[in-house]
Amino acid sequence: MAWHAELSIRYFRDNGRTVALDRHQGPLRVLQRLYPEGPDVCHHVLVHPPGGVAGGDELHLALDLEPGSHAVLTTPGATRFYRSRGEQALQSVRATLHGDARLEWLPLEAIAHDACLAENRQRFELRDAAQMIGWDTVALGLPASGEPWRQGRFLQHLELPGLWLERGLIDAQDTRLLDSPLGWAGQRVLGTLWFASAQPFAPGLREALLEAGRALCEGEPLAGVTSPSPRLLVLRVLAARVEPAQRLMQALWARWRELGWQLPACAPRVWRT
Repeated sequence: MAWHAELSIRYFRDNGRTVALDRHQGPLRVLQRLYPEGPDVCHHVLVHPPGGVAGGDELHLALDLEPGSHAVLTTPGATRFYRSRGEQALQSVRATLHGDARLEWLPLEAIAHDACLAENRQRFELRDAAQMIGWDTVALGLPASGEPWRQGRFLQHLELPGLWLERGLIDAQDTRLLDSPLGWAGQRVLGTLWFASAQPFAPGLREALLEAGRALCEGEPLAGVTSPSPRLLVLRVLAARVEPAQRLMQALWARWRELGWQLPACAPRVWRT
């Protein structure tokens, strides 16, 4: 039986606190609001009790952040896209940020299991003076467990309207993409971290964010930071395993948070369990 689930969350300010109202249909939930760094920032953990996404499943998440709100969202574990018998699995995230809202979108990795047919679609619309830091990690197969990704397709769609659009189909049979030094270079994990703003970053801040990324990427031959727009900075990292990619992204997330928002890193509790 295919799972079809929807979850919508609205964040807003109320008496000096970021609060949230959520509605769900099907097995996609959000856990209790947490405030480990005070009332300004609401931390949420998204859970999908079935534990994975199989062919025919559809998960839809909609976020709406009102002015002054600040939300941090993560997951307790990897999102696993399982083997399909022919139907596509879909995970869709749509977020709209208003005013000076801030969003930190920090899910753990998406794992493409052998023979999966999956689409991971993410769209973040930044309005007014909104900003976000987000990341995305794709792991192809489970090489450490002797389960390579030999067949299947994974469609990745990442969009910030008017600012950035990436849409790429990864096919397990496309060895030119996966093994070429101009592609994945034989690695099976791709990490992407971005810091985006509805308005251009101040030139001095943009340069400081770039320098912070370059410093952390020193000695990492398969990682680099660019700024394709005055409103966007992007880190790319390729790795053989998830852990080194995640360590680099977490370190730069912490540094960008401090430089851009004058907030110390406050890692979600589930990362430590």
